[in-house]
Amino acid sequence: MKKILIFLCFVGSIAYGQSPLRSQIDQKATEIESKVIEWRRDFHKYPELGNQEFRTAKIVAEHLRSLGMEVTEEVAVTGVVGVLRGGKPGPMVALRADMDALPVTERNDLPFKSVNTAVYNGQETGVMHACGHDSHVAILMGVAEIMASMKDQLKGSVKFIFQPAEEGVYDVDIAGAELMVKEGVMEDVDAIFGLHIWAHIEAGKIGYRSGPFMAAVDNLEVTITGTQAHGAAPWSSVDPIVTSAQAIMGLQTILSRNVNITENPAVVTVGAIHGGIRHNIIPEKVEMIGTIRTFGDEQQTLVHKRITEIITNIAESAGAKADVNIGKLYPSTVNPPELTAQMLPTMDAVAGTGNVIAMPPVTGAEDFSFFQREKPGFFIFLGGMKKGGDPLTTPSHHTPDFFIEESGFKLGVRALSYFAVDYMEKIK
Repeated sequence: MKKILIFLCFVGSIAYGQSPLRSQIDQKATEIESKVIEWRRDFHKYPELGNQEFRTAKIVAEHLRSLGMEVTEEVAVTGVVGVLRGGKPGPMVALRADMDALPVTERNDLPFKSVNTAVYNGQETGVMHACGHDSHVAILMGVAEIMASMKDQLKGSVKFIFQPAEEGVYDVDIAGAELMVKEGVMEDVDAIFGLHIWAHIEAGKIGYRSGPFMAAVDNLEVTITGTQAHGAAPWSSVDPIVTSAQAIMGLQTILSRNVNITENPAVVTVGAIHGGIRHNIIPEKVEMIGTIRTFGDEQQTLVHKRITEIITNIAESAGAKADVNIGKLYPSTVNPPELTAQMLPTMDAVAGTGNVIAMPPVTGAEDFSFFQREKPGFFIFLGGMKKGGDPLTTPSHHTPDFFIEESGFKLGVRALSYFAVDYMEKIK
């Protein structure tokens, strides 16, 4: 009898948190797959930059209304939020998709190749879904249709968040998820889930990480001011170019001597230097800009401190002056270990054992992190590379040749749907 009880307890622990709605989700995801692909192709052909997603938002809002949801438009400029009230009491689970495209001119020869252009930062440019947000919108629209078809069976409610400006916008101080949070989108949410299509993981697979997953991103702006002089008489100057070069080399010691790289990586990149106008004039000042990537608040504080100390002290030692400005953009995307452990069986169930990949930290950034700062949130990568593709030669995100394998979309629909219903089962 004791052995039987132990066995029953074990079986019960496996079944705990598995929604009986999974089989319905699988069937409906198959039925809706072609519609999801059609939506995605439409969004891909007519992409829109951050806070300009007017056409996309209208299509999304009309779709959610047709499903009987409570719909709010113009959230955080162009965002759309739909609420589906389940037939049974339970938590509010949020699912998020970002909608914006990038100022990139597409090179792919597709029937649904982008036809849109825009003016960005004063320049005429093509517009392209070069990061896969078109697929995110289409997938979440598919999930919304499936969830609405079984709303009477849901043990809770679902909030569908279609977010603008994940890539940021150059002409305002706040964008995307952060503004949505400020406008109260997360106040009644218990947990949030999201995904990002990933061009370097095979379609049919899921990538995840417990703890810090994607980096915090911050902007670095530096001005080093010296004394201008004739290039033939450098002893008359305080040379900001030489000082800048020394400062750039000094920054590399942060990664080699200050950051514990056995725990998490960090990146300090100087992306541009501007100084001088003529070959025989040592200029008065040099300006530098760059990007900083860190994982976690403690590491971010350390790296920021060392950047300021190194640049300021090197400049002072040369007799120059340095103004260092670090602008915080997105915090690190961190999957809570407890929620990750809860969702691991769900990922195995939806993708199949062997198709769920524990990933190293990714130094790209995601503003999904602002949602996670408010409530528990879990974020995954959805495979978007063709089967047998080489990650080393596959065109990367944010490039004109970026391409997504559409056969992975159904897994994305099933994954977000499973997350929602399984989480409802876990909350008693």
